[in-house]
Amino acid sequence: MKTLLTIFLSSLALTLTALAQSPAPPQTAPAGAPPAAGNPPSVPTAASPGAPSAVNPAAPPQLSPAAGAPPEGAASPAAAVSATLSPAATTAETPPPSGGMLGTNWLIDKFRKGGPVMWPILIVSIIALTVVIERIFWWSGRWFRRDPKRIEKVFTAIENGDVAEASRLSRGSRDPVLRMMWNGLNHQHASLQGALQVAAGIEIKRAGRFLVVMDTLVTLAPLLGLLGTITGLIRSFSFLGNEELAVQAVTGGIAEALIATACGLGIAIFALIPFNFFTSRVSNLEFELQTAATNLEVMLQAKTAERPGVTIESGTPSSATRSSI
Repeated sequence: MKTLLTIFLSSLALTLTALAQSPAPPQTAPAGAPPAAGNPPSVPTAASPGAPSAVNPAAPPQLSPAAGAPPEGAASPAAAVSATLSPAATTAETPPPSGGMLGTNWLIDKFRKGGPVMWPILIVSIIALTVVIERIFWWSGRWFRRDPKRIEKVFTAIENGDVAEASRLSRGSRDPVLRMMWNGLNHQHASLQGALQVAAGIEIKRAGRFLVVMDTLVTLAPLLGLLGTITGLIRSFSFLGNEELAVQAVTGGIAEALIATACGLGIAIFALIPFNFFTSRVSNLEFELQTAATNLEVMLQAKTAERPGVTIESGTPSSATRSSI
């Protein structure tokens, strides 16, 4: 389990590093922008080859369309030369490549705009994700470790008066209920109630591991988001005296406040649902342990009553099943 969590955290760190190091998309000149420095200027429009070399100053400014003008629909040679020597025109018409969120470092950009509060929020999110994954694996294994048929066989053996067979059936099981029953059967002559309480407390503690951490994260994440909101607003109002930077600074501060708040609330919502689910599973396990302990004690008392001279301490291990986690 620890190896799996280590591999997962390493993969997450490598993914974040790859996002941070991904190159930004190339910048292209907008349409209509002047050509870059070093490009040759456009060649002026040359005179038509068929036109006379000298122009009479007394002639009217408008030329006759029949005087050596190119036919309608044909491109002028000067225009072709100008288009060939001006690469900025074709570059401006090329659409910029769409890199998406990963290509433009969207995640890293939002993280930086969230301000310094985003670092503790990032730590809280990593801890919450790790705890949720660990608990999912644990409860999945708990589901596969259940053995209700074996529990019925143990109760059947106790009902038939074969306590040794019941102890043999419950020995070496990974089911929490069977482990508690085995502990009680092996210590029934000393203190049945005490043995059941200790075994049930151990199983409940295992099931409720990290629930306190999840409860803390659910409360801490919105508070960190609120702290980011306050720091963002403070940053916004600190620039109100400067008229030149007021609009840009206020906009950046408001963005910082909103990003931090959204991240804090998102982590709290993400951790709250698994926390409630795991808490309900622990409550169900407590009920199963209490029911099995009560049935075991009642059946052992019924068999002991048939044999005089042997007494078993009675009592339901309710203090163990209702212990705090």
